[in-house]
Amino acid sequence: MRDQTKQYINGEWVESHSGETIAVINPATEEVFGHIAKGNKADVDQAVQAAHDVYLSFRNSSVKERQDLLDRIVKEYENRKDDLIEAMTLELGAPVTQSEKVHYQMGLNHFKAARDALNDFQFEERRGDNLIVKEAIGVAGLVTPWNFP
Repeated sequence: MRDQTKQYINGEWVESHSGETIAVINPATEEVFGHIAKGNKADVDQAVQAAHDVYLSFRNSSVKERQDLLDRIVKEYENRKDDLIEAMTLELGAPVTQSEKVHYQMGLNHFKAARDALNDFQFEERRGDNLIVKEAIGVAGLVTPWNFP
């Protein structure tokens, strides 16, 4: 059984404000294989504030710094391949081959595509007498589906 009853916020594992957990069920077997922290509004607010604080400096980072960060993420993702595939298999109830060939690869490809997109992305563009500057506007907390597709 796998349990992750803390949340990763601001570079460290912290307790959820709710103190509650959610059972994670393998849909193929309908068995509980672990528990995760049940976040709440206070957790989202804490995570958004931490991300905003980092954003204030990150928004000024160079393309190379951003690419280097994505390279480090890709390397760690690849280092944890077996663990990620196992987690995807259990969480999705998917065959191991599908977890590896589809889900794992999809995540890896997203990070690589983001890195590669930085090669050609124009953060500034001249249109006549106007200068268009493309920059992030900030951080948002989102609730997204946690299953495929």
